[in-house]
Parts: sequence; C-alpha cells; structure tokens
Amino acid sequence: MMRSLFSGVSGLKNHQTRMDVIGNNISNVNTYGFKTSRVSFQDMLSQTISGAARPEEERGGVNPKQVGLGMTVASIDRIFTQGSLQVTGNQTDLAISGDGFFVMADGDKSLYTRAGTFSTDRDGTLVNPSNGLKVQGWMATTDADNNPVLNTQGTPDDLVIPIYQKLNAKETSFVRYQCNLDSKLPIIPDSMPAAQRASAAVVTNIDTYDNLGDPHRVTLTLWKTATNEWTASAAMTDAEGPVTLDVNALTGENLPNPNSRMRLTFSPDGKLVLASDDATSDSVNSGNLSANVNYRIAGDPAVRTLRLDLGTSGMINGITQFSSPSTTKGVEQDGYSMGYMEAFNIDNSGVITGVYSNGIQRPIGQVAMSVFTNPQGLTAVGENLFEMSNNSGLANIGEANQGGRGKIVAGTLEMSNVDLSDQFTDMIITQRGFQANSRTITTSDQMLQEVINLKR
Repeated sequence: MMRSLFSGVSGLKNHQTRMDVIGNNISNVNTYGFKTSRVSFQDMLSQTISGAARPEEERGGVNPKQVGLGMTVASIDRIFTQGSLQVTGNQTDLAISGDGFFVMADGDKSLYTRAGTFSTDRDGTLVNPSNGLKVQGWMATTDADNNPVLNTQGTPDDLVIPIYQKLNAKETSFVRYQCNLDSKLPIIPDSMPAAQRASAAVVTNIDTYDNLGDPHRVTLTLWKTATNEWTASAAMTDAEGPVTLDVNALTGENLPNPNSRMRLTFSPDGKLVLASDDATSDSVNSGNLSANVNYRIAGDPAVRTLRLDLGTSGMINGITQFSSPSTTKGVEQDGYSMGYMEAFNIDNSGVITGVYSNGIQRPIGQVAMSVFTNPQGLTAVGENLFEMSNNSGLANIGEANQGGRGKIVAGTLEMSNVDLSDQFTDMIITQRGFQANSRTITTSDQMLQEVINLKR
C-alpha cells in the first residue's frame, strides 16, 4: 500500500519538474538565442517479489514478479535547433545560421552564447552591453608591406572597432596596366614634333600617391614607331626635376635610363614580348615585364620609385596590340591618401571590414566562433551564456562558415526556438499526469482509511 503512495509522490514531484521546464521555455519565448529544453522520464528501481525460474522438463519457465517504485527524471535536454532570424538593421547585431557559438571573455574565463546582441563601448571594444563581456576574435596585423593580415590560427583576443581612427597615407608602389594598342594606327617617326605626335598617340592616365598622400597623375603616352614596336613616354604632375623611365633588366648590369622613354615590342599575334630602355641596352623578354618611374617631390630630395607592371611576356594580361580600338586603362594602383574610418561591415565569415573616408576598405578583425562535440553537455550559467563541462568536449574555435561552424549574419538576431504549440500540448499532458498521480495518492489514502476502520 505504501509503495503506491511513494510512486504517486514521485510522479507529482517529477511532473512538477517537467512543468518547471515548460514554464521556463514559455517565459523565454522571446529571448534572443534561447534554446528550448525537454524532460525525459524513466522508471525507478523495481521491488522483486519473486524471481524468474527457468523451464524444466515437467514445467515451463516462470517470469519474475516485480512492483515498480515510481519514476524519476531521466534527463533534461537542451534542443539546439535553429531559431528563425529577425532583421534588426543594427550592424553589430549578429546571428549564427548553423552550428556554433560566439566566444565571450569574462576576464580569463571563456563563455559561449548564441545571442549576438552586441555593441561597441566607449573604447570601441565589441561587447555584450547587458553584462560587458567582450566578444572574442582576431585583430588584423600588418605584414612587411603594411598590408592587413588576419591570423585565425592564433589565440582569440578582444575585438576593437576603431571608429573615426586615422588610416595613414600609403605611397603608391606599383601601377598595373591592362590596355590595348590598335595595331592599325599609323607609324609615327621619332622625328615628328611632339605636338603633332601627341595628337596621334595613345594616352592613359592614373592617379597615384606619394608618401604624404598627395595625388600625382601618371601619364603614359604610347605611339607606334615601327611594325609591332611602340615607344612609351612617362610623365608625372607636380614632380620636381626630370622623370625617368627605367626598364628592370633581369640579367647583367641595370643601367640607369637618362630619359622618360622605353620601347615595347609585340609578337605578330599582338602579345607583348619585350620591354627595353630607350637609351641603354637594358631589356627584359621573359616573365613579368616592368619599368620604374623615378621622380622627386617638393621638399624631399630623395628619389621616389614607382613600378609600372606592363604584363607577362607572351601573355595578354597586360598591354596588347590587337586590331581593335585602343583602350587607355591603368587598372590598379595600391596607394591612397590619409583617411578616417567612417563605417564598417561584417561578412558571413565574421570579417570586420572598415570603410574609410578615402575610399579604402580593409579588414580590421574577425569574429571567432566555437563548436563542441556535444553541445547538449554545456552548462547554462544564465544571461544566455554557457560554459564547458566534462561532457561537452573542448571548444573548437575557428572561423565562421568553416569546419562545421555556421555562417554569421550581420544585422539580424536569432529568435528563440521555443514552439508554443508544442509547449502548450506538453503542458496539458503534464497536467494530466500530475492529476493522475494525485489520484493515486488519494485512492491509496482511502484504502488505508478502510484498513484503519476495520477495528471499529
């Protein structure tokens, strides 16, 4: 008789636990990044009244007689299914589409979350504004050429977004050309006056920058001097003194060219095959064909050098000579003036790209993400945060959209994955289970009362 009472009590207690979990799920239906939980039950130990007997020659086997002693909670599992994404328009709001967690730092302690409600503090650090925990990732460093580099193999650190910070001016080191010279143009002898030659030449312009960020327009003038041969002359605005053009010879002594001319030779099928100085024997006919523009600027006695990349010998990735209209295009140069960071954006791999007032865009950092072998083994510590446990596995930290990690969607937040229809259905089932167990206790009590009344 007492067994049924205690079984009913265990049913009441554990159904109350299930109701507690349901209540927590419903209360967090609008919590960003929240993951719903479920309760699984299992029966408790059973009291054996008689054991099993094996079959014998004259009689068959006998099954054991056991009375269950109630039920208990088998597990409370957190369900990490994807929540829907809500567009917020706030660039620092981040959502994860797929598996993974953001990595947060609380001093030397690492915590993990799916809720990407981030913003910057007064120092530009990317944080969770509700608790001040810092978002972890990798800040960009610079290589020997002052180009930004992201080392995602290193240890994650605090992410700082330097809004309105200066970007130093960068001197142009090269100009890459990708243009065509019309093979049908007439031959212009060198003896022709410069004014007449300019009217029939092909002229291309591109703005470059010195070490102070001042712009200088580089003008390359090309005219046909023989079949499959052209002469090129370089000029630069605001340069002090002469501007010289010197082909980079691959072998032998590189003799300085005293003037601003060089010669380009093309194959019969229109491909650039040779670049040579106009006044020296320096030439190059293999690999990358290039020439240096040497110049000086006001206030600086040092000679500056700018490389002109003309293309690869025998290829069509640079200057060509086909029977098509001439094009004048310097497609790329790597210099810029000083600028201020005015905005930033975050892509699907978590790279934070700064947008500067001088038109330059460069990576300044990358948000780190972590995945776990068993995310259900993580321990919830409140504030939408989790920490590692003995059964979660180690944090596998790396770039988003790689190694099983989901992609990052900026300007959105992940909603809770709580399904209210499921929760209300579970609530009804839990209520009925609680009521049924209460009836077990009531009925057992009535039976005990009858036993007590036997003495009357």
